[in-house]
Amino acid sequence: MKKKNRVVYSIFTGPLVTIFSIVVLIPFIVGIYYSFFEWDGIRTNPMTFVGLDNYLRLISDQQFINSAILTIKFTFIAVISVNLLGLGFALLVTSKLKMVNPARTMFFMPNLIGGLILGYIWQFIFSDAFRLIGENTGFQAIFRNWLLDSSLALYAMVIVFSWQMAGYMMVIYIAGIQGIPGETLEAAKIDGASAWQRLKNITLPLLMPSFTICLFLTLSFGFKIYDVNLALTEGGPAGSTELFALHIYNEIFGRYNYGYGQAKAVVFFLMVAAVTLTQVYITKKREVEM
Repeated sequence: MKKKNRVVYSIFTGPLVTIFSIVVLIPFIVGIYYSFFEWDGIRTNPMTFVGLDNYLRLISDQQFINSAILTIKFTFIAVISVNLLGLGFALLVTSKLKMVNPARTMFFMPNLIGGLILGYIWQFIFSDAFRLIGENTGFQAIFRNWLLDSSLALYAMVIVFSWQMAGYMMVIYIAGIQGIPGETLEAAKIDGASAWQRLKNITLPLLMPSFTICLFLTLSFGFKIYDVNLALTEGGPAGSTELFALHIYNEIFGRYNYGYGQAKAVVFFLMVAAVTLTQVYITKKREVEM
């Protein structure tokens, strides 16, 4: 029976492991290998082994440092906004709202739109719709093209990212809220706890497993954002929104520094892994079991 079970498991897991190895694992290992070479990515041109020089160059690469700072700033703001919106939507649609199903659909629908299409849609909103609203309302200081302002373009990306991801996080929070025993909330209500006290002392602590998942997803998606960045701003104006993924792409395919770009990608992976694993460790310790 054990041998038969191993065969069954291999039939189901074998193709997945093979695909994962070909698509993710092998390219990752090859990328680490290329990071030790100076190469322009063209097969006919020679590769020069430089050891750790590509990694040492990162210390004095101001564009790399600026991109890292921008990515951290964007991710920090986006994680807060996405999770606040997602939790707010979840609390709204699990309350005694009459239009629950249409509301859920409306909140989740932006997540179904591809990042490139989403970027072009919001590019039109910021460039044309905002201008028309500003001209007709007189609030041109607020309603103007944020994408042309280096101090506002990053916040425009946060708005688009939050609009896209909040509905997805809402679904996870809904599952967590529905898993909270109704008897616990009812007992607290009978004991005189207000709505805010029930939310703070019962709902939020019991939602920590959902917080763990949502924070992990928003952190990883925020750090790795590329398609919206490319379609919405292309890194402009003046590099004020060139986040890490787009910066690495430009380094490899724009400036043809394949080995150096791979070194940046390896450092990027280590940074994302360190932040997300630390977050999971911290939030896991705060989870409450019924």
